[in-house]
Amino acid sequence: MSLSGLCLIHCLALPVLAVSLPIMGAFAKAQWVHWAFVALAAPVSMLALFGRAPHPSWPLVAMATVALGLLVAGAAGWPDHDWETALTVVGGLVLAGAHAVNWRRKRQPHRKG
Repeated sequence: MSLSGLCLIHCLALPVLAVSLPIMGAFAKAQWVHWAFVALAAPVSMLALFGRAPHPSWPLVAMATVALGLLVAGAAGWPDHDWETALTVVGGLVLAGAHAVNWRRKRQPHRKG
């Protein structure tokens, strides 16, 4: 039954994906898409790091700040356009790492004394 469901999803999704590839290519070149992702990543990241934590972990805050700075630099094409992809990828990886460390930190039981 699971394989049949996967087959159905594959058969329905593959034609839609194939048709949407040219549209996705046009969006990949649009500069506003990069700024939209930064605008979404910044508040979500800050909410994840500060949302319910009474005492934020300052190394995680530093990681998130550096990551968001790299994402902004990549979206802005700073220091030049050739660095855009590298800065965006490194910024995304650092931000993902900060989220992973934060998730792991929140799952660990608090130790007393």
